[in-house]
Amino acid sequence: MKVLLVGGGGREHTLAWKIAQSPLVEVLYAAPGNPGIERHAKCLPLRADALDDLAAFAVAERVDLTVVGPEAPLVAGLADRLAAHGLVVFGPSARAAALEGSKAFAKDLMARHGVPTARFRVFDDPHAARRHCQALGAPLVVKADGLAAGKGAIVCRTLDEADDAVAACMERRVFGAAGARVIVEEFLRGEEVSFFALSNGRDAIPLAAAQDHKTVFDDDRGPNTGGMGAYSPVPRVDEAGERALMETIVRPTIRALAREGAPYRGVLFVGLMLTAEGPKVVEFNCRFGDPECQAILPRAQEDLVPLLAAAARGEDLPARTAWRPDAAVCVALASGGYPGEYRTGLPIEGIEAAESVPGVHVFHAGTARRDARLVTAGGRVLGVTAVAPEIRGAIAAAYAAIARIRFEGMHYRRDIGRKGLKI
Repeated sequence: MKVLLVGGGGREHTLAWKIAQSPLVEVLYAAPGNPGIERHAKCLPLRADALDDLAAFAVAERVDLTVVGPEAPLVAGLADRLAAHGLVVFGPSARAAALEGSKAFAKDLMARHGVPTARFRVFDDPHAARRHCQALGAPLVVKADGLAAGKGAIVCRTLDEADDAVAACMERRVFGAAGARVIVEEFLRGEEVSFFALSNGRDAIPLAAAQDHKTVFDDDRGPNTGGMGAYSPVPRVDEAGERALMETIVRPTIRALAREGAPYRGVLFVGLMLTAEGPKVVEFNCRFGDPECQAILPRAQEDLVPLLAAAARGEDLPARTAWRPDAAVCVALASGGYPGEYRTGLPIEGIEAAESVPGVHVFHAGTARRDARLVTAGGRVLGVTAVAPEIRGAIAAAYAAIARIRFEGMHYRRDIGRKGLKI
């Protein structure tokens, strides 16, 4: 098979690493890829948002399967363009990807079909949004409706914070057009978990659960980031819990989309809050999580390619997939200043030494080559993943590997995976 992987971050490096292991894959292309991905694939000078160029390449090279990593190309309709040429693509149509592209769409769909989520209202007027915040009371959550790189959900502990969140989204336009409309919803209390399922458009099967660490500092302090690390499995999501999630959330959502003419083919990422009343949806995403992907796929026992291809073609899926019982922990190494302003172009050293630690993989997220040197090129630079029989060992191995990596300003959380010891 010829496979095209779209994207160039840590999630895509993990997918490239796993896809390249398949004996079915003759050649793997990546667009645009990164210095880590080029170890597994032929990287192309094509941006992930260059929809016409990507489609033209896939047609010219007769690509058998395209795997779309990031959400933006899916929301923009890349899957539709590829399908129009008769190509097989793993990733939902633009209409189905609206689950992530518009939080208002997702919330309305859940409300219509009885999928449990927080109570909410949608606003396109900042004054009306503020009046509702006053009526609802703090704490509450203000969310930008559109794509905001994982930073558009603002937890407001006070009404003053809610006022500023509305201003940031709707008046200062911190998130651009994504914040023109906002969702104000009740604050859910509980344990937050990321759950992943694979859908062929008609039904779905479970993959695995992980727990992300969103805020920049230890003990869940500071502003939200794109994710500072993750671990898998999550002890609170056992087999019974997984079955309940599939029957109360995942399958009803997949069937609802199919009934509304938007069959979902790809991976469904369900952001959940495990509340006292049961699991409730915080958000849907239309792709593998980042950094959750880096903690989940190293635990996968099976060849990933047949599963992706079956889902993409709408074919029957196996009843379930096989996972190693081991634990995996991924720690993101970030540039100084992230999630605010940060410098790039800083030399990176020690990756080879880090990967000599047993069970460790280093996935590139924001790196580049400059004058034959590996340098920083993003906010989250590397994801250091360790796999071990128990989570305590995975934590120890990940941080032992991190101690061997250096770049100016490097910072990271030192408590990734600790919640897995407490649950």
